[in-house]
Amino acid sequence: MEIFENAPEQALAWHEAGRGAVLATVVETWGSAPRRVGAQLVIAGDGEMQGSVSGGCVEGAVVLEATEALEKGEQRLLEYGVSDGDAFAVGLACGGTIRILVEPVGPVLPVDVLQGLMQARAARNPVAYEANLKTGARRLVADIYADRFAMDRSGFEEDGDVFVAIHNPPLRLVVVGAVHIAQALVPMARIAGYDPYIVDPRAAFGSEARFPGERILPDWPDEALEDVGVDSRTAVVLLTHDPKLDDPALHIALRSHAFYIGALGSKRTHAARLERLAEAGFEPHQIGRIHGPIGLDIGAAGPPEIAVSILAEMTRVLRQGA
Repeated sequence: MEIFENAPEQALAWHEAGRGAVLATVVETWGSAPRRVGAQLVIAGDGEMQGSVSGGCVEGAVVLEATEALEKGEQRLLEYGVSDGDAFAVGLACGGTIRILVEPVGPVLPVDVLQGLMQARAARNPVAYEANLKTGARRLVADIYADRFAMDRSGFEEDGDVFVAIHNPPLRLVVVGAVHIAQALVPMARIAGYDPYIVDPRAAFGSEARFPGERILPDWPDEALEDVGVDSRTAVVLLTHDPKLDDPALHIALRSHAFYIGALGSKRTHAARLERLAEAGFEPHQIGRIHGPIGLDIGAAGPPEIAVSILAEMTRVLRQGA
């Protein structure tokens, strides 16, 4: 089943169109559950659905529960596991168990809360959605879940009554240098959920023919990064080997909250890069944010394997913070 990250937007659209809408969210998993906590499925009142909570094995059962919950205006907390007849197709049949929270828009999930969530997402502002399953209260919180935002981790609070869904801005990748590695990295990153930007003022490199259908910015890297905006959900990857292009981008990235900054080059090239940055006034703790030479040391040979190593390192930093 497809990856679908816009379930809240779809739910609001269906509700406002008068079709009715229910959000189903994975709130807990055990074992080999196929979707992580926070995965969502949105169901219209007529049964149409978008998204996934299990990769296909319990969606049919969830749709039926959601339709009934919408008619009765009530929340439901569902649990499916290896012993359930609905969990036979994929994933859960391997031994996993999932719990799914079903919330009809309107009677359970207030429309104004959902609208506020949409506004935060559109502005790329991290926000947490709290659902108190005991009292029925729902609210948005923006300033008390710093650790959860950093780890992109949804889940229950310690009391087990309050589920916290973390809504971070979509991931972005800014690649400076439209080189061969970028040709492999960009489609891989898109599959992994990133919205990629390719930056290269050299027309022969940053061409539509080399990157069909991709967003190419033919500007100087510092100008491009300023225009794009580099936040805590942005990775910056420098691939040009040219200080005239890499260094201006680094100056922007190191002053930003980018979660990952990586630069291609040998150890000797990287040492020279660090010297230039120190001379430019950057502090050791800032310079230390750069991953260079870029990528995990997996013995990569050739652009595609180097791209794999870069994406793997980006994933490790995103999920583990190191």
